[in-house]
Amino acid sequence: MSQALIPATILTGFLGSGKTTLLKRVLTEAHGQKIAVIENEFGAENIDNEILVQDNQEQIVQLNNGCVCCTIREDLRTTLADLAQRKRKGELDFERVVIETTGLADPGPVAQTFFMDDEIAETYLLDSILTLVDAKHAESQLDTRQEARRQVGFADQIFISKSDLVSGDEVDALVHRLKHMNPRAPQRKVHFGEVPIAEVFDLRGFNLNAKLEIDPEFLAAADDHDHGHHHDHDHDHEHEHAHEHGEHCDHPHHHHHDDDVKSFVFQADKPMNPAKLEDFLGAIVQVYGPKLLRYKGVLHMKGSDRKVIFQGVHQLMGSDLGPKWAPGEKKVSRMVFIGIDLPRDILVQGLEQCVG
Repeated sequence: MSQALIPATILTGFLGSGKTTLLKRVLTEAHGQKIAVIENEFGAENIDNEILVQDNQEQIVQLNNGCVCCTIREDLRTTLADLAQRKRKGELDFERVVIETTGLADPGPVAQTFFMDDEIAETYLLDSILTLVDAKHAESQLDTRQEARRQVGFADQIFISKSDLVSGDEVDALVHRLKHMNPRAPQRKVHFGEVPIAEVFDLRGFNLNAKLEIDPEFLAAADDHDHGHHHDHDHDHEHEHAHEHGEHCDHPHHHHHDDDVKSFVFQADKPMNPAKLEDFLGAIVQVYGPKLLRYKGVLHMKGSDRKVIFQGVHQLMGSDLGPKWAPGEKKVSRMVFIGIDLPRDILVQGLEQCVG
């Protein structure tokens, strides 16, 4: 059965961040795509009452622009399997799925559904996790709610909504803070109603591709100390420390955020030892899996002329051979880890021992 996989997008974000506005647009606009929206949102912010009359007998409703909307009554796996089965039978027609999680949800288990279950993995392709951040309330939400910080850590793409309601400085400080938490997710300020659908779908955030999207400025700042750490540990930590207190930071006023969701980049110029690295990553994932939100690397492995790409969510890790290193391309291993209170020193030390 070589049918094309159905792309799936997970939409997450805190209450009021604009998920419903974005969804409403997806569900009512004549974009010519047939989309199934799976609502995992129980609460006042429910989209149903405004666009559709919920029929209690049937949890799947066809909309007039060809989209389908359904509410999860059982678990997500069952709902996805049911939708796929109806599509195969020709009862429903849709080309992609959008899953809206509740404002307080951890997107991790939702993402894992796509990898844990063979039937789901053979039918759907998880395209990306989109996180909406409401510029007006983000500061207090990120300060007080770990769920909000986790959602940022999981994101493949961050949309900042309501940026017109706060000052430019506040938006800059927010962008900066989010970048420290998750340097691999591009950020975009949006006014809903105006985001082209093309910028929401087919982002391939989960593909094991050879690109490691980390903001170049973030890497430049990281390079100042990350290169030092093969030789001179004290120097590294002093620098890292200085960086967190604003040395490379243009925003001196962001120091007081010491978020528990943090990221760090590890870089090595010498090739990695495959067996050692596999053992070490396996151990890390076992021990810190629940605290690891997302991690990804493009690696230069001893004995291979091709890039090796790995990435994971929590305890689930996958790896793949990428393209060959181009002639003259600098062979560097680069990894980014995003997680909650990860022991940076232990990870760096362990990774250094996998070099060479």
